[in-house]
Amino acid sequence: MADLEVMEPAVPVRAERPLCVDLDGTLVKSDTLADSLVVLARCHPTALLRAPFWAIKGKAHLKSQVGSLVTLDVAHLPYNRPLLDYLRNEHAAGRKLYLATGADGVLARSIATHLGIFDDVMASDGAVNLTGNNKLLDLEQRFACDGFDYIGNALPDLPLLQGARRAMLANPDFRLNGALKSRNIPVSRKFLDRSRLPLALTKALRLHQWAKNLLVFLPFLLAHSFHAASVLTALVAFFCFSLTASATYIFNDLLDLEQDRAHLNKRNRAFAAGDLSVTAGVCISLLLAAVALIAAAYLPPTFLVYLLLYLVTTLTYSFALKRIVLVDVVILSSLYTIRMLAGAAATRTPISPWLAAFSVFLFLSLAMVKRFSELQNLHARGANPTNGRGYLLSDTEQLRSFGTSSAYASIVIFALYISGQNVAALYHRPNRMWLITPLMILWISRVWLLASRGLLDEDPVVFALTDRMSLLLGLGVLLIVYSAL
Repeated sequence: MADLEVMEPAVPVRAERPLCVDLDGTLVKSDTLADSLVVLARCHPTALLRAPFWAIKGKAHLKSQVGSLVTLDVAHLPYNRPLLDYLRNEHAAGRKLYLATGADGVLARSIATHLGIFDDVMASDGAVNLTGNNKLLDLEQRFACDGFDYIGNALPDLPLLQGARRAMLANPDFRLNGALKSRNIPVSRKFLDRSRLPLALTKALRLHQWAKNLLVFLPFLLAHSFHAASVLTALVAFFCFSLTASATYIFNDLLDLEQDRAHLNKRNRAFAAGDLSVTAGVCISLLLAAVALIAAAYLPPTFLVYLLLYLVTTLTYSFALKRIVLVDVVILSSLYTIRMLAGAAATRTPISPWLAAFSVFLFLSLAMVKRFSELQNLHARGANPTNGRGYLLSDTEQLRSFGTSSAYASIVIFALYISGQNVAALYHRPNRMWLITPLMILWISRVWLLASRGLLDEDPVVFALTDRMSLLLGLGVLLIVYSAL
């Protein structure tokens, strides 16, 4: 007699209402249209001028035209991770998921294909902008029998959250929260995935990079022009450069949005991570630049000229020059020198030719080590450069040669300077200044050694501010200078 086969009871398939998910600001923390526009500005700047004319024909037409020229890297978009995990679990349990978005259909389907969890996509088609009431009408017609659940994030999602059987939110903005409370619409679940605003702003402004702008104090300090008026003027110049620098950092981050998202460390930057919107970035950048230029108008006119030169050079660098091999590092090093020239102009302190020559070679070395460490870190991970700067992994040895030669040239210039008559006129014990030379040799050699080992942060300024040995050597230099006075 044959053994009876025992059948396991069938696992019931969950019969829940379909779940519809918004894209911009919800599944993805950023706005894909804004992301596409900044990529368009970088890749096709002349085409960006046509965007206002596309918008006249409707937002759906604008999205379609931009989407035909720009393809976002959907694999590295800043997805809301708690929400994405929830959707994957729901999909695995058999629930029907729908991507319902105002984004253009080509992009929406590309994202759905990449994630592989959506049963269908509803999106703008170049004629109809599928947001607000348009989206609600579409969903009500499609799910007339059972209704639908919906996840949104912004005020245009309000009619959909009202019409849904269950309303859920992802990183909701304060206007939507207020509207839901005033209408007593219950929210069953929230998916939060964003940094706090102060932290995101701090990251975007790169406050640690303001240390570079201390160079504006150098000319009058080295000239021993210790007057209250000079100090106050230099402070104003420092903040003018710091605000301008932060404005350009934000502008550069917006242009590099796609590359930063694919980068191991830069993907955590505020705009790449979706913690701050592109629109907020543009507004903050313009505000910072305006405040800096207004404040600079109260300083000597030559300072304003240098500040404008810095601004124009940095913007040109962000748009084009950073993609030209070797030109990029020359530009980066020149920005340091511009800071010192601006400081001299603000305090009306003549700048020494020795200081100018020293700074050119030292800062060129620091710019070189930045590029060198980027390539060295890529090599250690077995990756190839993808940032479009034109450097190859095989360039590391040549960059090492350029950078170390430039570094030691700056030390030679410093040694020649402290041997001259100018130092004897400024210091009572000028021979003690020679003690700075071995400290400089030790620091610059250590920087390049750590970079060669792949242990250097890609930004030498960050390294100098956080490395204990660098801080001790800097303190030693200050003590030597003080003892030589």
